[in-house]
Amino acid sequence: MSMASAYCVSCRKFSLFYFYRKIPDVPLVIGEQGDKKEKAAVDGVFVRRIYQILKILVPKFFSPEVGYIALVASMLLARTYCDVWMIQNGTAIESAIIGRSMPLFKKYLFSFIYAMPAISLVNNVLKFGLNELKLRFRTNLSNHLYSQYLRGFTYYKMTNLDNRVANADQLLTQDVERFCNSVVDLYSNLSKPIVDIVIYVKKLTGSIGAQGPASMLGYLVFSGLILTRLRRPIGKMTVQEQRYEGEFRYVNSRLITNSEEIAFYQGNQREKATIELSFQKLIEHLRTFIVFRFSMGFVDNIIAKYVATVVGYLVVSRPFLDLAHPRHRHSTHSELLEDYYKSGRMLVKMAQAIGRIVLAGREMTRLAGFTARVTELMKVLGDLNKGKYERTMVSAQNRDTVESEVPLIPGSGTMVEQDHIIKFEHVPLVTPNGDVLVNDLTFEVKSGVNVLVCGPNGCGKSSLFRILGELWPLFGGTMTRPKNKKLFYVPQRPYMTLGTLRDQVIYPDTLQDMKKKGFTDEQLLAHLKEVQLENILEREGGWDAVQDWMDVLSGGEKQRMAMARLFYHKPQFAILDECTSAVSVDVEGYIYNHCREVGITLFTVSHRKSLWTHHEYYLHMDGRGSFEFKPISDDTVEFGS
Repeated sequence: MSMASAYCVSCRKFSLFYFYRKIPDVPLVIGEQGDKKEKAAVDGVFVRRIYQILKILVPKFFSPEVGYIALVASMLLARTYCDVWMIQNGTAIESAIIGRSMPLFKKYLFSFIYAMPAISLVNNVLKFGLNELKLRFRTNLSNHLYSQYLRGFTYYKMTNLDNRVANADQLLTQDVERFCNSVVDLYSNLSKPIVDIVIYVKKLTGSIGAQGPASMLGYLVFSGLILTRLRRPIGKMTVQEQRYEGEFRYVNSRLITNSEEIAFYQGNQREKATIELSFQKLIEHLRTFIVFRFSMGFVDNIIAKYVATVVGYLVVSRPFLDLAHPRHRHSTHSELLEDYYKSGRMLVKMAQAIGRIVLAGREMTRLAGFTARVTELMKVLGDLNKGKYERTMVSAQNRDTVESEVPLIPGSGTMVEQDHIIKFEHVPLVTPNGDVLVNDLTFEVKSGVNVLVCGPNGCGKSSLFRILGELWPLFGGTMTRPKNKKLFYVPQRPYMTLGTLRDQVIYPDTLQDMKKKGFTDEQLLAHLKEVQLENILEREGGWDAVQDWMDVLSGGEKQRMAMARLFYHKPQFAILDECTSAVSVDVEGYIYNHCREVGITLFTVSHRKSLWTHHEYYLHMDGRGSFEFKPISDDTVEFGS
């Protein structure tokens, strides 16, 4: 590196340091619980973990996966026999050349030409089997993980309730792919050398005796123990590498997701420094990893390759250099040469196979890192699907929170399903972090009675609906409510799915679901007319038009589309969370009247005074632990603007 480039790097690091020295309390990347270091080494824990995952990769004995494993094994065996044949045939060709025998030269040369298609077929069938096995393993593991991840609200709980796993997208995509590739590569890189050793030991024992192969196998055990011990840090470094990769991916996705807000704040320099610091952490770790692998590669090459070759030469030379050895006491020079080439090449091949097994320990240690990451994800998914979550609680000191009168245990409340009623009986409003917003919430709402929920920011309005929607656990009391499909939530910023214009109205239903329910496009158009959005059908090119609807639709259009979605599903109760803030008052009034006409009971969060006339009760929370649930009358003081 030149002095100028070194100076630039130094200035760059100093500028980042200076920038963050001014804002030391800003977290740069998402962190995992307590920054707990996951143990990753080739030991009994690794064996149990890999066995647990293998049961997912290979679900049963009679399966395509077992067939491909057998195919790869047979091709590895066939390739080893091809190698042995090529050694013998190559030695025969060289012997014919040295002996100046044209008939023998032609015979063995044509034998090689005839064998070329078969050898090529074996190699390519082997590659096909390995690639197909990687694909099937990834399919099985991904299907298993996504079935857990998308069961109920697990995807929400992993991000919002549990902080043991950060960057789940990194684990579900990149880490799963690397794990499956590593498993198959290790299977190939271990199976072939083992088959080679077995065959070459058998061949060599008959030619140079059992002492030679035994010496090589002894060296395999000795060198393997040494290198396995030296490689232990690789597993931990692999886990850390994937964590830093996930963090770097996360800060980049944040920039894309929040690009408009960042642009308004002109925060590009701040975000640039955040991304650069995250990238610097990754690069420094990768550079440390490179240096470690350089050191280990130096040791690996000497022990696994070159010393193994030296041991091979020492073993194969004994029958030839020992003049009293009975094997070659009466052999001619040509016979000595042919026997040496044949035995020597087999022993060198065996030494190389031993070297590959020793080097496979490095891949196994790296696999231990991927295994630790995948099993960690599986454990968290299993816990969340059982209703268990772990979260680092923020200290209650210096927080303006309500003191709980009883111990708070997640999931200790009772949930009762009943149509046409929502009822809270002595339910504490508690955040996953342990903040008590309301100690004892009790009220009852029957179908046909609209409720306006109001109060200052942070008083518990959104927390109430998260508990009602079963996103957050009950910490006590009894909650009575209809089934999930009879409750519908309409947020301030509605979600627009990928797909057609029709999909925006019927989400989360599919076209097949819509047809099963007996709906037609004409009925969907009627819902668009109810929210004064019928013009969008012609403007965008019909029901089957596909657009990026989050960008194509304006804020008001998205809110009205969400209300059309509500009319399509027609639930018993709907939660409207500031969902008409970008809609004019006259359109808003028509929408609320239509909800009453079709029998949808509303829980509304809004600061608009114009909405009080559409509700019979109000639930006011003051943010200090108290609440009021009273009917709206002429004497009621209306909150809002």
